[in-house]
Amino acid sequence: MLRFACTGSRPEPYAAGPSLQLDLRITELSGRKVHTASLRVQIRIDPRRRRYTGAETDKLGDLFGAAHRWGETLNPLQLATVGVMLPSFTGTTTVPLNVPLTYDLDIAASKYFHALADGEIPLLLLFSGTLFYAGDNGVQVGLVPWHEEAEHRLPVAVWRAAMDEHFPGSGWVRLRRETIDALSAYRSAQAVPTWDEAIERLLKVAQR
Repeated sequence: MLRFACTGSRPEPYAAGPSLQLDLRITELSGRKVHTASLRVQIRIDPRRRRYTGAETDKLGDLFGAAHRWGETLNPLQLATVGVMLPSFTGTTTVPLNVPLTYDLDIAASKYFHALADGEIPLLLLFSGTLFYAGDNGVQVGLVPWHEEAEHRLPVAVWRAAMDEHFPGSGWVRLRRETIDALSAYRSAQAVPTWDEAIERLLKVAQR
């Protein structure tokens, strides 16, 4: 019988894209040797488990609507589903769990992260998979029960550090090709050196 806990988190500095590394502690309670296990981990954000400032509430309106409706709309968000193979162990082991991230603000999880100024992000990890362990007559196979889960309070600063590894001081917005072509043409016509300055000029015009 396995029990799970998430004991730490940090940015993954050597990943090709923004990623987190979670420390996953697994304990086998019966004392049997675990030869290996193929785990599938579903990671969800549970937004009900933290408080929000007024500024954060305003930014989260796109996701959850007006604050007076949050009792109905503040539902869990899917972050990722990842797999990991466990090494052989008896008793307790800890393995790294790599979680890929995106800064695409069309993705609900990214929009949620981006709206938070500080504090922690409440995560819920749900486990399933196949377990190979030492039985009385050799190797036996079992399933990881669907009800096994663990919680983790991910610091917002850790998520931001993971983003800054790849997008320092900036973000990422997806645009249609036609919009990119029009913005590029505007930059060329106005001899604007950067995308930021082109958008800033257009915003100033729109605010007049």
